[in-house]
Amino acid sequence: MGESADRRRSIDPTNGFCRQTRTFHSLRPEVPLPPPSQLLSLPQFTLSLLRSSATASDGDTTFAVNATNGHSISYSEFIAQFLSLAHSLQKNYSLSRNDVAFILSPPSLHVPLLYFALMSLGVVISPVNPLSSDSEIAHQVQLTKPVIAFATSKTSSKLPSLKLGTIILDSPEFISFLSKQDVDHDVINRVQVSQHDTAAIFYSSGTTGRVKGVMLSHRNLIAMIAGFNHSRHGQKDTRAPSRTVSFFTVPLFHVYGFFMMVGVFSMGETAIFTERFDFEGMLRAIEKYKVTYMPVSPPLVVALTKSDLTKKYDLSSLTKLGCGGAPLGKEVTELFKEKFPTVELNQGYGLTETGGGAARAEGPEEAARYGTVGRLSENTEAKIVDPVTGEALPPGQRGELWLRGPTVMKGYVGNEKATAETVDSDGWLKTGDICYFDSEGFLYIVDRLKELIKYKAYQ
Repeated sequence: MGESADRRRSIDPTNGFCRQTRTFHSLRPEVPLPPPSQLLSLPQFTLSLLRSSATASDGDTTFAVNATNGHSISYSEFIAQFLSLAHSLQKNYSLSRNDVAFILSPPSLHVPLLYFALMSLGVVISPVNPLSSDSEIAHQVQLTKPVIAFATSKTSSKLPSLKLGTIILDSPEFISFLSKQDVDHDVINRVQVSQHDTAAIFYSSGTTGRVKGVMLSHRNLIAMIAGFNHSRHGQKDTRAPSRTVSFFTVPLFHVYGFFMMVGVFSMGETAIFTERFDFEGMLRAIEKYKVTYMPVSPPLVVALTKSDLTKKYDLSSLTKLGCGGAPLGKEVTELFKEKFPTVELNQGYGLTETGGGAARAEGPEEAARYGTVGRLSENTEAKIVDPVTGEALPPGQRGELWLRGPTVMKGYVGNEKATAETVDSDGWLKTGDICYFDSEGFLYIVDRLKELIKYKAYQ
C-alpha cells in the first residue's frame, strides 16, 4: 500500500481517517507480503511460515485431531502425506493448473490433506456443505465446472459424473495415495503457481440472492494468513500455555474454518474438530484436549452463558474466544464475562468476499469495548459511503461499508455482472452493511442495506 509521506501526514493517528481521500486506513502495523510477481502457492507460503516459526516444534507435534473418533495427525505425518497425495494425484489423474476440484465431505483429517495437495498443484478447490440438497449441488457444479470430485461413500451419490470421475476419500485407493514410498518431494515446487491464480471457490449469497461462487486467489489467502500469523505472534498471551490449541466450531468447507485450519498450520499450533458439531461434544473436547482458543458465533456465546452443562466440564484452559457472524449484544457480553471472567471475548467482522476477517478486536482493552467488531485488519482500507449521494463520510457518520485490500476476492465465478456490482474499478468491495467508525477507529455494524438472514454461518 506504500503511502506517500504527505498522505501519511494527513491520516489521523487516532482513527486512521484521511481527510484528503476520505478513506479509513488500518491502525495495525502493515504486514509485508511476498512480491506479487513471485511464483508462490498458498501451501508453499504456509510451509515457509511454519519452518520460520519459533513455535514450530519438532514434527511429532500434533497438527490436527478428529475428536469424534480420536484420530490425530502430527506435523511430520501431515507434510509427508500431503506431498504423497499431490504426487499420486498428479501421476494418476491428468490434473492441470486452474482445473476445479469439487469437495463434498464432512470434516475429517483427509480434508486438509486434500486442500494442501490440490492447491500446491495449482488446482482450484471448491469445498461444499455435505448437507447441501441435490439441486444446490447441481447449481454449484454448473457454476464452477469441476473436472474431478472428492466425496465420501455417503455423499458421492449426490454428484453428477465428471470428466475425471469422483475419488472416494474413505476408499483403499485414496488411503494408498497418502503413503507412497517413491514420492517426488519436489512435485509442489515444479508446478508454476502464480499468486494471482484462483486457489479456492467458496460459496456465499453475496449481498443478495442465489448462492454465488467467490473466487479467492493464492494472493488473497497469502495476505490473510500473513496477517493472521503476524497478529498471533504479536499477541502471545502470557496466561496461555506456550501452545495454542484451537477447537473448530465452524465447518472446514466454510471460508472461516478453512482459513483457521491453514492459519493454525502456519503457526505450528493444534486444531481440534468434530465431524458433527454438538454442544456437549465441544465441552468434552475443551476439557480433554485443553483447548485454549475457539472461533464462535453469537448463538454459541449465548449457549455458553446460559447452559448449566458448562459446570460438568473443566473449561479452565480456555483463554480466548473470537466471535464473528453477527454483532454481539452488550447484555450477552456482560453475562459471559461474569461467568467466564478469565476468557477474553474478541469480536470480529469479515465476509467470504474478503477471505474472512476484515476487522477485529485484539487484546483485553479492545475486547472490553462493547458492540464494536474492532479495528480494521492489517493492509486494509475502508470507506463509509452515503448510499444515496455516494459521498464518503467521516468518523461518527453511518453509511455503507466499502473495503479494499489484498484479501478482496477476484470476483464471482461465472457472474461478471454480480462482480461488477460488488467490486468497483478501483478495487472497492461494497459490503452491503450499514456501519460507522467512531473517533478511535472502531467499527460498528448497524444494519444491512438489504436484509439477509444468517443461521449458524449458513445463509
